[in-house]
Amino acid sequence: MAHPSIVILTGAGISAESGLGTFRDEGGLWAQHRIEDVATPEGFARNPQLVVDFYNTRRAQAHEAVPNAGHAALARLQAEHKGEVLLVTQNVDSLHEKAGSRDVVHMHGALNSALCGACDHRWEAPLKMKVGEACPRCDKPTARPDIVWFGEMPYYMDRIEMALARADIFAAIGTSGNVYPAAGFVQMAAHVGARTVEMNLDPSETVALFEETRPGKASVTVPEWVGDILAE
Repeated sequence: MAHPSIVILTGAGISAESGLGTFRDEGGLWAQHRIEDVATPEGFARNPQLVVDFYNTRRAQAHEAVPNAGHAALARLQAEHKGEVLLVTQNVDSLHEKAGSRDVVHMHGALNSALCGACDHRWEAPLKMKVGEACPRCDKPTARPDIVWFGEMPYYMDRIEMALARADIFAAIGTSGNVYPAAGFVQMAAHVGARTVEMNLDPSETVALFEETRPGKASVTVPEWVGDILAE
């Protein structure tokens, strides 16, 4: 196959080496809060100041973070591969873009984006958002972080599913495999005959569904895999 169509899913594991904490990090930002308080619409309704402060902290951390070799390798793949490469991320940081990737699909939203709860308008978020900020389009004081919280539908699912339906290769990188709908992507890709590969520090909950696994740090496994794909 000369120019295979590739779909890549990245999760928190690829950004962990850039210093951005995951849900599972002991003592990290997530460990200081209950998910129900900072990552649900109900938590935002109860205590918007807590939620805005939480995402301001995450935004500041992401702003300072630097892409690692895993991010750089995926940018290289997008630049040099002659077929389609759709890069889907569960991450809300902008490290893929900082590394040079184009057209990154942020299925869980983005820290550098603000969303109007009234009219769904989006705009670039300031480094420090405030509770009750006005939407620049409708002027209502209903700004919130543009993050897909638990209980909300991930973004761009139609586009992702269409790409998976024609994928020749599907790769999951640094994702736990326990959050749907992303956890089901490997089954969708395998159903159409795609080659599937997982790159994770530790095996995911769906590792048995992959044809190939490449354990280890993303900064090592991803550049090696990209090199192999470009050499085919």
